[in-house]
Amino acid sequence: MSEAFALDKRQIRRSFDRAAATYDQAAVLQREVCLRALERLDLVRLEPTLIIDAGSGTGFGARALSKRYPRASVLELDLAGAMVRTARAMRPWWRNWVGRHREMFVCGDNERMPIRGGAAGMVWSNLSFQWSDNLPGVFAECRRVLRPEGLLTFATFGPDTLKELRQAFPPAPGTVHVNRFLDMHDIGDMLVHAGFANPVMDMEVLTLTYESVEQLMRELKALGAHNIAQGRGRGLTGRGVLQELKKRYEAHRRDGRLPATFEVIYGHAWKPQPRVGPGGRPVIDIKAG
Repeated sequence: MSEAFALDKRQIRRSFDRAAATYDQAAVLQREVCLRALERLDLVRLEPTLIIDAGSGTGFGARALSKRYPRASVLELDLAGAMVRTARAMRPWWRNWVGRHREMFVCGDNERMPIRGGAAGMVWSNLSFQWSDNLPGVFAECRRVLRPEGLLTFATFGPDTLKELRQAFPPAPGTVHVNRFLDMHDIGDMLVHAGFANPVMDMEVLTLTYESVEQLMRELKALGAHNIAQGRGRGLTGRGVLQELKKRYEAHRRDGRLPATFEVIYGHAWKPQPRVGPGGRPVIDIKAG
């Protein structure tokens, strides 16, 4: 990956910390994708006792998972402490004292989950994996924390996401205006390389429309979805650049509205049972470096 596209993790945390108070009002797409990802679980037979919501945000997905799997404990994991605190504030204090279900809230990184190996029956993630430029490392962590025959299921963004915005920015060599998103086939290859079995990938394109570029930019800011690539412009964007951006984006206007494309990639895969040899000992693959 080009260094310009490398993600600034401290900036990611700061952006989502600031957005915690405004996120739910703006997260129309995120909720819709979450509901569509939940529908895909109708085809899966699984009764997890512990679910990890990786990149849980304000907890919309975790609350839905709690209803779907009432006997499972749900651990909400997010890099931004303000998101975790907001999610915790939405849960009644008495929930952990009733029945077998428990809810846990942890501030942590998807690339280094503070969770013991083999603890979870499911790792779920709704639109958070695109905020890591080490997706193989994220998948390795997901495999580590899953028990054998546990499920990883996620939604993330593909490369056509915000293509209109990317095209509308005036050319500026060496400057990244919109974050880069990975191709579905590359993500599937990463799952296999990480040791997952039977990966299933599919994709759909969702389009939101806006009255103006300013409305789109305000919504992205409210979501915390800033450009956090290392190659982003560090200064304030000048009025001339903004005017040129608006002019170029106008070429996409249809029926009085400006479209914003989101390529949504859905994936799930299973952690296989460990292989054993004739004597019952585990088989360990040794790969040449």
